Amino acid sequence: MANSIKILERLQQLHELIKNEQTGSPRELACRMHISERSVYGLIENLKDFQAYICYDRRRKTYYYREEFKFKVNISVSIMSNNEAIEVFGGSYF
Repeated sequence: MANSIKILERLQQLHELIKNEQTGSPRELACRMHISERSVYGLIENLKDFQAYICYDRRRKTYYYREEFKFKVNISVSIMSNNEAIEVFGGSYF
């Protein structure tokens, strides 16, 4: 779960950089996000899976959206005691 949250945070960060057309080159973007270039390309593919039309402008050295795209991540975490978990899940754990 923690890994999924990290990916969502990175997707949100990448989205903001693309939206503002301030990504820099793929190498610069990887450095800015503290991830590998390969991970950058993977995250871009993840956004494309959500129907984001992402292009790269070599002259300006930035990724940009060809069409308007909105991406918003909302994460809510609730901590439950063992007794609450037993009550909610009918006495069984997952």
